[in-house]
Amino acid sequence: MNLAHKSQTNSVDPNGLIVGWGIIFLWGLSLFLLLNFPIAWSNPLVYLGILVQMHLYTGLFITAHDAMHGVVSSNKKLNLLTGWIAALLFSYNFYGKLFPKHHEHHRHVATENDPDYHPSGKFLVWYFSFIRQYVTIWQILLMAVTFNILKLYLPTENLIVFWMLPAVLSTFQLFYFGTYLPHKGENDNKHHSSTQTKNHIWAFISCYFFGYHYEHHDSPGTPWWRLWRIKEQQSATIR
Repeated sequence: MNLAHKSQTNSVDPNGLIVGWGIIFLWGLSLFLLLNFPIAWSNPLVYLGILVQMHLYTGLFITAHDAMHGVVSSNKKLNLLTGWIAALLFSYNFYGKLFPKHHEHHRHVATENDPDYHPSGKFLVWYFSFIRQYVTIWQILLMAVTFNILKLYLPTENLIVFWMLPAVLSTFQLFYFGTYLPHKGENDNKHHSSTQTKNHIWAFISCYFFGYHYEHHDSPGTPWWRLWRIKEQQSATIR
């Protein structure tokens, strides 16, 4: 499959590149500052830093995800480049591996052919099944090599607390709000997905509006930062 030529029927918002690269820039700036931040466990800013970096890691994945739907840029090469870079920065995820699996998820939601689904419905069993689909030995080796190089120049504790830990925590954030909650249990609608109650602030904080998951499946060509509008439209239709 040609990853550069997977298109959507929706027109691409011209601000997609600004949003996508804005997240990449904020992730890099935050990491740079935090890797030089003095760690004192009595300082609440340490915990805030972990949460901010976790959220920005999740933003990297969401940016790669939007690229998979062709909605970062109408320029296919820029769209692909942004997706590749965002995925690599998130613990060496490989866009070429993520791409086909994500579209399998959309084609076979909550079935045995859905790589994101586990019929047990049990959180930890499902989570580890989900992780096995996407984490490879090469990622682990590349992270280990990078860590051992970086610790020659940066504090080891900072690398663990602000680089490695937020990446792990963000996998729970992505899985819980973007996969487990929307697809657990029986969902008899056409997308086999549930959706979060309308609360745009919480929807952004929890997972970049992907708690509005039925809306994403109903409009996969809508970028994450416009999903709240789809939610508004769905709510108006219900009323």
